Amino acid sequence: MSKNVHPTTDPTKMGLGRSIAVLTSGGDAQGMNAAVRATVRVGLYTGAKVYFVHEGYQGLVDGGENIRPATWESVSMMLQLGGTVIGSARCKDFRTREGRMMAARNLVKLGITNLCVIGGDGSLTGANQFRTEWSTLLVDLVKDGKITEEEAKKSSHLNIVGMVGSIDNDFCGTDMTIGTDSALHRIIEVVDAITTTAQSHQRTFILEVMGRHCGYLALVTALSCGADWVFIPEMPPDEGWENHLCRRLTNQRARGSRLNVIIVAEGAMSREGKPITSDQIKKLVTDTLGFDTRTTILGHVQRGGTPSAFDRILGSRMGVEAVMALLEATPETPACVVSLSGNQAVRLPLMECVQVTKDVTAAMAEGRFEDAIKLRGKSFENNWNTYKLLAHINPPDVKSNINVAIMNIGAPCAGMNAAVRAAVRMGIIQGHTMLAVHDGFDGLAQGQIEPITWTTVSGWTGKGGSVLGTKRTLPAKILEEISKNITRFNIHALVIIGGFEAYVGGLELVQAREKYEEMCIPMVVIPATVSNNVPGSDFSIGADTALNTITSTCDRIKQSAAGTKRRVFIVETMGGYCGYLATMAGLAAGADAAYIFEEKFNIKDLEVNVGHLVEKMKTTVKRGLILRNENSNANYTTDFIFNLYSEEGKGIFDCRKNVLGHMQQGGTPTPFDRNFGTKMGAKSVLWLTEKLKECYRHGRIFANTPDSACVLGMRKRALTFQPLAELKEDTDFEHRIPKSQWWLKIRPIMKILAKYNIKLDTSECADIEHVIKKRNPLGK
Repeated sequence: MSKNVHPTTDPTKMGLGRSIAVLTSGGDAQGMNAAVRATVRVGLYTGAKVYFVHEGYQGLVDGGENIRPATWESVSMMLQLGGTVIGSARCKDFRTREGRMMAARNLVKLGITNLCVIGGDGSLTGANQFRTEWSTLLVDLVKDGKITEEEAKKSSHLNIVGMVGSIDNDFCGTDMTIGTDSALHRIIEVVDAITTTAQSHQRTFILEVMGRHCGYLALVTALSCGADWVFIPEMPPDEGWENHLCRRLTNQRARGSRLNVIIVAEGAMSREGKPITSDQIKKLVTDTLGFDTRTTILGHVQRGGTPSAFDRILGSRMGVEAVMALLEATPETPACVVSLSGNQAVRLPLMECVQVTKDVTAAMAEGRFEDAIKLRGKSFENNWNTYKLLAHINPPDVKSNINVAIMNIGAPCAGMNAAVRAAVRMGIIQGHTMLAVHDGFDGLAQGQIEPITWTTVSGWTGKGGSVLGTKRTLPAKILEEISKNITRFNIHALVIIGGFEAYVGGLELVQAREKYEEMCIPMVVIPATVSNNVPGSDFSIGADTALNTITSTCDRIKQSAAGTKRRVFIVETMGGYCGYLATMAGLAAGADAAYIFEEKFNIKDLEVNVGHLVEKMKTTVKRGLILRNENSNANYTTDFIFNLYSEEGKGIFDCRKNVLGHMQQGGTPTPFDRNFGTKMGAKSVLWLTEKLKECYRHGRIFANTPDSACVLGMRKRALTFQPLAELKEDTDFEHRIPKSQWWLKIRPIMKILAKYNIKLDTSECADIEHVIKKRNPLGK
């Protein structure tokens, strides 16, 4: 991302004399409240006046009580609520010029010239039109005597920033829109529940999900649950799909599968542009195959419920970026949307994104389906290609005579099994024989190795923990036995899925190459740990599931505190020495402080935090939440902090403590971890296949270059392979963490949202990036 170094201004004075209004428009989405909360609090932090606009554009047109000043306390306890607290409405009046004139008059009278709109592409297009017409609207208002010349002069220009809130993820240029991840959570909860009943009765289930013009929810659901077929508007099925579908379902049953799952987007259609409905598919399956078939239409369940941790963090980070974009805007800056790409905050020209979104619809209408998938962006295209490869067995006629072993190392975490399943299936598609190693390096040393097939791994995406079994043992002391078994089982490549032990174990195998030729095989480490502490990757499989567990537990804890008033909870999280979980859960649950190892703290800091809570108890928000990473400080233990807060808060607040423990490693994987694990597993085997070709010499495989043993990690915006040896430089082995960690940069946001008066670094801010490049968007 291009960064622009601005002369550092004092962020707490950036908004002095300015007014910002925030509104939510169009269909509601979980996480909108997090965005509203962040916009209000960061706006107030900069010294600006902030207003709520209730009921979307209708409130803007009607004015009066609908536009009200927002306070710090007015957005408290909003974070965990679904929908939008300030209301949303479809508004016909705003589509007329008269309606927009009334809206402009209401804003001018209050001196508001900065508007933050949270909604879908229709809402954002409306905002842009409003901004374009602004000066002519003011001229007419002055002419009609509705506002004075002086008022018009003061409000001569309107700045607009958009945040995309839409569960369909249908806005081009953004990785994820607010609400998409939560909608996937709702869908997957239903899929998991349906799977158990379908298996009992050997049924076929057809599940219809939202997405009138965009198949994102359907596609990711299909990928996350290993569905037999998916119908999406961007890519209608080929002619004769009816026979193909029935053949696929029969094959699955013949292989011993007790259920079939078909996912349908509500906007699914045939190549001729005719709708494909759930009932139509049900009739086809029942009449042709005689299978017991049931249909479930999810409907508005997908919009409801509490937002996921990802959507809260997304909304909060976007809210901060939106305020900065508004306050830095000039009359020349185009209206922009703030978004995330990978883990980077980006600003994109609003109308370019809208244009590409319209291009997708046009491509679909004209039957250019390949183009439609490409225009949706890289992430959508990758999902589609991965789904096509993994959905049904299609192994090559010729075997590769390659044996690839897969193992899990370290503590178990949710999503490991999804990665194993994808790797196994991708290997079989490449013609390899896949071997499962049970119980980590111990199993490799003891020969607990057996072939694993396509059907063995069916249904694994939704399973928590590690089906293969996992141990923390490192290979250094058992290299002799390991090398013998690599020869005995004729292993040509190794996939190691796990946490920091997997990384260190991989390094030990690479170092052993000097002594043991058997170790000269390509190997790849896939980071999977709740701690998210593996060098070479911004995210680990399993961290998202743990984060959601912590966040929902904190929600319940906060709720109990809201009942009793004047109570502070101290919650200990896992993570080893890595503060990722404590920091991100702090942001997602609205904590007052999060103590971590990477950011040193002393008794003075603890005193400041206690003082901060004492002040907080004087407001209407009479509760506190403190998170502490398990290894943040050897002396300031959870008990010590609990005792300190109890003593200092005597008569003002009382304390309770919770140690969350191993519940953080359990549970079924979230949609993100299922999808991430699937992509990582598939990509790792494709890479190994290429490496094996490079390393094949004189009738055997010999790999001893640094780049033949890599960590597959998510870096900023892409999945990349980095040699294990090169990552040693960036590793603190004593504390088992990478030396540089991207998420430390967003810690100040948590503190500002908790009302700490700290300085936010505004010197590095996102430049506007362009989405349109030869009619092909980069974005996603």
